[in-house]
Amino acid sequence: MDFRFSEDQLTLAETVRDYLSGTHGPEVLRRLDAAKEQGNAPRDPAIWNGLIEMGLTGLLVPEAQGGLGMGLVDAALIAAECGRACVSEPLVDTAFVGVPWLLAKGETDQLAAIVAGEVKVPLPHAINPWVADDTPSRLRGNGELVSVDPLRCLSKGTGGDDPHLLNLAALMSAAQLVGLADAMLSQATEYAKIRTQFGQPIGAFQGIKHQLASCAVAIEFAKPVVWRAAAAMQDGLDSAPLHVSHAKVASTDAAMLTAETAIQVHGAMGYTYEVDLHFWMKRSWALAGAWGSRAFHLKRVDKAVLGGAQPIGPEHTFA
Repeated sequence: MDFRFSEDQLTLAETVRDYLSGTHGPEVLRRLDAAKEQGNAPRDPAIWNGLIEMGLTGLLVPEAQGGLGMGLVDAALIAAECGRACVSEPLVDTAFVGVPWLLAKGETDQLAAIVAGEVKVPLPHAINPWVADDTPSRLRGNGELVSVDPLRCLSKGTGGDDPHLLNLAALMSAAQLVGLADAMLSQATEYAKIRTQFGQPIGAFQGIKHQLASCAVAIEFAKPVVWRAAAAMQDGLDSAPLHVSHAKVASTDAAMLTAETAIQVHGAMGYTYEVDLHFWMKRSWALAGAWGSRAFHLKRVDKAVLGGAQPIGPEHTFA
């Protein structure tokens, strides 16, 4: 059994990473944040148009409706890149969660408009007492909920308890979290190379090395769990909800550990607005609690494994 990504998948992810690194850096995040402080929506039409032109809004839309017809594994890879770049536009929610959710329900009327970037799909669910990017123009004091992440647009909403929507959204949140963790680890590592103490970079000290290494291990252990969950969802396995919850727990733990470690590496200034890290850190905090808390997903794993619904062991894992 070959678990490796194809060359096409890796090339697509690398292309998206290169594009976002050149168009969606910290200066863009600060500009969007400043716009919100001035009472404007923290959104830039040029950023959204760029994502449309890359074809990402139609990644999961069938070719018959003008999309690329790709799968959830491909989407998870791109969602991780969106996390790495701390993308605030609702690409993941609309294109990687909303589209497969609509397809599962047999609702195809809006797909062409989604590909064109004309429609953004709100995701109502009882597990979240808010809807992201339902009405981006509704700002603080006029119906919007305040998020720990300054670049998220949240409004009050109600929804059902569709389990498929929950699993799709939790999966893509997990994928973004591993991308966020990767970015925070990179920022902490680079800072450890240039910050000196006692005449040498702090990255030379064993204590710093060990902390950063622990983060790297947690991230690398979380990634295959996320990809496994994406494959299970893509294949429609009965065990998919278990794999999704495992992914959400593993990615949340990796991101939270990395955020805490990155702050410590930066020292007291790690808490300040002047350090770019805080954008990635706050996005991690927001996604960690979205679409089911760690306790919620851990309970689902416990119920499946300890309750006997999911036998454990390689003969079952790789069946």
